[in-house]
Amino acid sequence: MSTPDELERRFTLLAAAARYDALRTRDALAAPADEDDSELAQPDPDTEPLTRGEALELLALGEVIARKAGYGRQLSVRSARRAGASWSQIGAALGTSKQAAWEAHNRWIDEQAGERDGHWGWDENDVAAARILAGDPEGEGAE
Repeated sequence: MSTPDELERRFTLLAAAARYDALRTRDALAAPADEDDSELAQPDPDTEPLTRGEALELLALGEVIARKAGYGRQLSVRSARRAGASWSQIGAALGTSKQAAWEAHNRWIDEQAGERDGHWGWDENDVAAARILAGDPEGEGAE
């Protein structure tokens, strides 16, 4: 069985998304193996339903995609701050409040400090620079 941890090591975000899309499309086009959904949609008779292993891989790939997209989220937040975006703008882009966006970013900064998973993170100067860039959501100027 494919697990998210195993697939995460095998696939880049792009490759995981492509494999997910291929399996999801085949799943959508295939005739249901145990249901009579003929009234809802006409399945493609030439498309094989997913095997159990493929259906589980599809689920695991969804988790891998969410993880990999999440890893880059705070780097993108930092890039937006560098480019002059306010926390209100960042919150809107994330579909949340400026306070929630700022708090999530500060938790991420905390996670970057020290050693984790056998890898060294940021030193105190890196953390301080990240906090300066993050600023205060209440201290923003006009948008």
